[in-house]
Amino acid sequence: MPKIRYNNIDNVSTDKTLKEFKQWREQRRRKVKDYSYKVPKHEPELDYLNANREETTITWIGHSTFFIQYYGLNIVTDPVWAEKMGFQRRLGAPGIRIQDIPPLDVILISHSHYDHLHLASLRKLVTANTLLVVPDGLRRKMVRKGFHRCQEMKWWGHLVFGGVKITFVPAQHWTRRTLFDTNTSHWGGYVLEPNPVTQGSEESAAAMETSDKSASVTPELQQATGGKIAAGDPPILYFVGDTGYFKEFKTIGERFDIDVTLMPIGAYEPEWFMTSQHVTPEEALQGFVETGSQLMVPMHYGTFKLADDTPKEALDRLEAERKRLGIAKERIRVLGHGETLRIRHKAGEQDKQH
Repeated sequence: MPKIRYNNIDNVSTDKTLKEFKQWREQRRRKVKDYSYKVPKHEPELDYLNANREETTITWIGHSTFFIQYYGLNIVTDPVWAEKMGFQRRLGAPGIRIQDIPPLDVILISHSHYDHLHLASLRKLVTANTLLVVPDGLRRKMVRKGFHRCQEMKWWGHLVFGGVKITFVPAQHWTRRTLFDTNTSHWGGYVLEPNPVTQGSEESAAAMETSDKSASVTPELQQATGGKIAAGDPPILYFVGDTGYFKEFKTIGERFDIDVTLMPIGAYEPEWFMTSQHVTPEEALQGFVETGSQLMVPMHYGTFKLADDTPKEALDRLEAERKRLGIAKERIRVLGHGETLRIRHKAGEQDKQH
């Protein structure tokens, strides 16, 4: 049976020729980069995180890995605690040691690249009560690896778990783990929002709903919320995953009233090579603005040397573009490894104590 090969919207290609790859490697050897800047490491608030069941929190572990507490659920995105990525050692220790992560309810995987899906990390995190959520086409592989409580998602499909609606949204990227499985599973991001029609007591697997229908707000949801999510509910979070700049940032913003966006800013140089698969810091801010989000948390920098840009370069370009666009400084929340952002109800009310 032929393997399904997944594509980007408008069939945007991320393919590169061997000649282009060699050209990049030759250019890289001639570059001298300063890696003296390190992402600050914060002592994690483990007692608070273990006890917390009410506040929304976002703790940056590193790269695209976050520990998120949302509506009483403990969630991890793209779990990678690996000390090396290929031949490159990690630039900084994970924000929280893997053995100190509180028990997880949900793990979200954006795609199957090694810097987003690390099987050894998964095996240490997953328990019998953990739901693994993966893109379409990836479940069979995960089940073969022993992860049987696994739900795969199509673009714009959603599931409801523990009162939280999780929607899988598009990204512009690609994926591969071997020479033979290029784009045999999809890629994307996730939007988390409260699900007002879920019964609070039905938090078992039997209460989980799945749907491949559009994730736009339905009349039933509008009626249930009076046209908006109640002010006492958690903010709507958008974990972008890994992506190049694409028009769907605006579409996603039109479908969801997003409060906080976790947005990649690194692995963009050389731009002629990376442009279709990784946003530049300037494109990251453009996408953030187009989503209509209130707060942006940068990610996908400062952990692994995946391209030719440095963490300092990514942050400096981000800050210069923020000023050029006139975006308020407080709307871009740069976290350190292990730092926890507490969010009470809405994005503008984040706790100033860290």
